[in-house]
Amino acid sequence: MSSRAMMIFSAISGFVFVMFGAFGAHVLSQSLGPQEMAWIHTGLDYQAYHTLAILGLAAAMLRRANIWFYWSSAFLALGTVLFSGSLYCLALSHLKMWVFVTPVGGVCFLIGWVLMLIGALRLKKRADRHE
Repeated sequence: MSSRAMMIFSAISGFVFVMFGAFGAHVLSQSLGPQEMAWIHTGLDYQAYHTLAILGLAAAMLRRANIWFYWSSAFLALGTVLFSGSLYCLALSHLKMWVFVTPVGGVCFLIGWVLMLIGALRLKKRADRHE
């Protein structure tokens, strides 16, 4: 994703995070059980962390384009949609098919973090050569 796309995704994801978190706390908590609320909280936690990571990648990409950060942000965004989204859907629908989507999102997160690591290591190598 481009820096612009990363920032747009982060803004939308941050908005959804706050909106769904408030809706969950004030409305859903009255009708859902503890297990469903735990799924929603887990989804919100992961959405928050990965939204901030994508925003950080966008800031880094403003300084220097990095193909590794580009793909990292894409996998982190996909992971957010699949992982957190599937937990929200599971909590709201109880359709067990969502339990098969959640780990796919988790794998996307892992790939995104590995790509970020590779990109960061390559930045360090480039910086060392210029000193």
